[in-house]
Amino acid sequence: MRPYSAEPEIIPPGSSGKSSRIDDQSLERLASLLDDIFRIPGTNLRFGLDPIIGLIPGVGDLVSGLSSSLIIFAAWQRGLSRVTIARMVANVALDSLVGSMPLVGDLFDAAWKSNRKNLNILQRDTAVGPRRPEWHDWLFLIGIMLVVALLITIPIAVVWWLISMAKK
Repeated sequence: MRPYSAEPEIIPPGSSGKSSRIDDQSLERLASLLDDIFRIPGTNLRFGLDPIIGLIPGVGDLVSGLSSSLIIFAAWQRGLSRVTIARMVANVALDSLVGSMPLVGDLFDAAWKSNRKNLNILQRDTAVGPRRPEWHDWLFLIGIMLVVALLITIPIAVVWWLISMAKK
């Protein structure tokens, strides 16, 4: 029986309230499958299904991003801090955003390995217990937000510039 807490317990849909936590072994298999199951012979370069699935226009990066969200869900189930979960979401968002670019994005997917990064974050933070976010956690989030802002702003600025040039 769980001791009384002022915070309500959130039970995921379809669960009886008993431990339905995603186990570490399943998360390890998922990260390996998506990020590093294959090795290029004669090298130390590894990649998974993430860049391969990403080759399917439109659907590939969506499927990959949804699969990656299972590790984030496991972090939420384990009660990791909001900044930790935000950092994990930023890893997947960057992977999905840049990964959506044809070919270059798939190479980025093969190198970035957001699932492996997120699994390492989850394991580190679960092992040490709750911790306060450090300056590098916040710096990473700010950097990601700046990159996303640039990726959104630059195409808009280019379209605006092209329209203004066409009016001349």
